[in-house]
Amino acid sequence: MKDYIRERAVGLAQYIIEKRATVRDAAKVFDVSKSTVHKDVTQRLKSIDPALCDSVGDVLQVNLSERHLRGGMATKEKYLKQKEK
Repeated sequence: MKDYIRERAVGLAQYIIEKRATVRDAAKVFDVSKSTVHKDVTQRLKSIDPALCDSVGDVLQVNLSERHLRGGMATKEKYLKQKEK
């Protein structure tokens, strides 16, 4: 594995853990695709740092379980903004 990929994977993992960020948020900050973030933190990170991979997995699992709530809030805000106009 190339060094820049290894560094990116570790950087993504640390960012996600520190900020409790979603894959989408991390992708924007690091200017890579969501699929790249997901592959880096779930597959590549296993061979680099398994403990860090487990920690990121915990955050991603929380994000997955809360996803439907965030989507509902976004829809609610969308319709409230439309009502104001």
